[in-house]
Amino acid sequence: MNKSFYHFLMKYRHPSPKDTISQFANDAYLDHDFPKQSKDYYELTAYLELNGHYLESMSIFDEAWQLYMIAEK
Repeated sequence: MNKSFYHFLMKYRHPSPKDTISQFANDAYLDHDFPKQSKDYYELTAYLELNGHYLESMSIFDEAWQLYMIAEK
């Protein structure tokens, strides 16, 4: 994997998000403590479970992670 998950997620940022992944990207961008260099699913999951109050559901992260895995293959 070349890009961190955060770097991948930022391509989904949108001024008026039309889906949950775009909203997640916008919120992660505003989260200054987000682990921006991480490529580790478990590290990101642990962080979001404690700090991802902006995520309606962890399934949004899981969906974004699957897209990340496909893109980074």
